[in-house]
Amino acid sequence: MPRLHRGLCPELVTCGAMSWKLVCALRRQSLHTAGSHYKARTGAEHLWLTRHLKDPFVKAAKLESYRCRSAFKLLEVDEKHRILRPGLRVLDCGAAPGAWSQVSVQRVNAAGTEPSTPVGFVLGVDLLHISPLEGATFLCPANVTDPGTFQRIQELLPGGRADVILSDMAPNATGIRGLDHDRIIGLCLSLLDMAPHILHPGGTFLCKTWAGSQSHRLQKRLTEEFQNTRIVKPEASRKESSEVYLLATQYRRAVKD
Repeated sequence: MPRLHRGLCPELVTCGAMSWKLVCALRRQSLHTAGSHYKARTGAEHLWLTRHLKDPFVKAAKLESYRCRSAFKLLEVDEKHRILRPGLRVLDCGAAPGAWSQVSVQRVNAAGTEPSTPVGFVLGVDLLHISPLEGATFLCPANVTDPGTFQRIQELLPGGRADVILSDMAPNATGIRGLDHDRIIGLCLSLLDMAPHILHPGGTFLCKTWAGSQSHRLQKRLTEEFQNTRIVKPEASRKESSEVYLLATQYRRAVKD
């Protein structure tokens, strides 16, 4: 029996339909407060605030108590591709403020709220502080590419392995498109370098990147090391953004213990 999202009426949302009815309803409502509340602000700042307040994913995140709108990106990917299941071990890289960890805890039953299903594990890592979350373990502030952090990740993961590696990491933007693109590709490749030591055979890798000239390098690596790869752009990714996600499943390369 599908479980309803907390606090929402069944006419709007059912678990597995992923809140899309809610989001569509909020999109139709449109918030009219942005202009009146922020007349003192001008230019790009005003445009950002207006767009933010009218964003149905922002309002839906508040209604469902997700820490930020990015939760809906992972919810959509999981709804379509079933990458999270009860009992799985998840490594969430770039986890702050914790929205992807929230989704992961729910989907893998890391808090043990569903006694009849296997209990999973969620480990979030970020340079920034992450507020505690029931069912998740956070390693912060910590640089996921640092050797010391890598050792702690291995120690904290049950059996030293993850079944799913998630990455919503992004470098601080410089505003120079080519440089920012190269840096995020570098982050994703660094995670792939770690994968043989921590990703379980048959595992899943989902990472954020920005479309650009070096994307083929990352896609080539994924194709070599995973059975299936695809590009996904969730609805919650703004259309004007170059942000895309690369999803790779059925990992076939690992270092023997």
